[in-house]
Formats: sequence, structure tokens, C-alpha cells
Amino acid sequence: MFTREQVAKAIDHAVLKPFATSQDVIDGARMCKERGVGNFCVRPTDVALAAAELKDCDTTVACVIGFPHGSNRPETKALEARLAIEDGADELDMVMNIGRFLSGDHEAVRKDIEAVVAEAKQAGALVKVILEICWLSPPQIARACRLAEAAGADFVKTSTGFGDGPATPEAIGIMVKTVGSGVGVKASGGVRSWETAVAYLEQGCKRLGVASTEKVLDGAPQ
Repeated sequence: MFTREQVAKAIDHAVLKPFATSQDVIDGARMCKERGVGNFCVRPTDVALAAAELKDCDTTVACVIGFPHGSNRPETKALEARLAIEDGADELDMVMNIGRFLSGDHEAVRKDIEAVVAEAKQAGALVKVILEICWLSPPQIARACRLAEAAGADFVKTSTGFGDGPATPEAIGIMVKTVGSGVGVKASGGVRSWETAVAYLEQGCKRLGVASTEKVLDGAPQ
């Protein structure tokens, strides 16, 4: 049984829509602070603002890297990671190069992740690798998890929320089984209710990517 506080701590609240304004970022940060949300995930140009709003607060800041398609060059992702950390990001949610992965160029995918991990490790930042499971078969999900783990990632994450599908219990099961306890699993996309959030935590997820955070937390049993 999870408490509202425990679920809030596991949430990465996301403000990532292209039309989100600076006021949306400020409002999101203040909600995270008030609700005890563990992490606030924002776009690269919003990191400094989010970090300023959450200064002297337990809520950490994550920045998306190579978002939402993952097809940026490794050097670009590494620079984006470095600048995000300089702006105050504690965590980096990077999108795997999905096209290269589906092409079978797994060495390029691993090096792509390693470039971001190298920047993160210098600053003590966490790296979560977004697999975009909607375009992967079950064996490919497992293979992508192993690549992320080999590259030094701290988490594997299901989805950007901008692909063709959300997290699924089936994919989470594969991811948790593949990475074991050494790498965390984050369910993202479609987590819009208390019941869904708790179900993923019970499956073994350590983090939840949520945009409807207030709705999820307000759905907790009294």
C-alpha cells in the first residue's frame, strides 16, 4: 500500500508541451513544492526558471535531452546535457536514437547514451534513457534496456508521451525483469490516475512520468 506522500515522491511532474508558457513552468514548480513532488521535468529552455523556483526545495529538476525524437547527434545531446546541468538540472531524461536502434546499429546507440552519461557523471546528475516502447517489440525493449545499462544509465523509461502509445504493464514487466535492481525503471505516458500510478509502482517502477499530477494525487484513498 502506497501513501500519497510516497507516490508524490516517485513522480516526475512533466511540463513539456510545445505551447507551455513560462507561467506554466512557474505554476508547475510551485505545485511540485506544495505537493511534495519528487522531480519536475521540463524543456531545456525552462531549466533555469524551474531551478530558480525550486531553490531550497526537495524537488529536483530534470531536463529532456534530444527530445522528442532522439535523432540529434551525440555531440549535440552531450552539449544539451552540459548546458542543462549548468542551468540547474539534477537529472537528464534523454531519448534513445530510435531510428539507429531499429536499423540495428546498437554500437551507435550505446555511444550516444555514453556521451550524455559522461556529462552527467561529472556533475553527479542522473540519466534516464527513454526507449519509446510503442515502436519496439518485446525483445527489442529488453535489448534497449541492456544497451542503456551497459552505457551507464541510471534509469530506463518507457515513453516520451509524444509517440504512438503510452507505458504498458507488459513493457514495464520486461524492463523490470531485464535490468533487475541495478537500474531504475520509469513508467511515463498514460499515467493519469491513482490506480495506474500505484499499479506501476507495485510492478517495480521507481519513477512515474506524470503530467496530470494533481489529478493522480487527488485520487488517493482517504
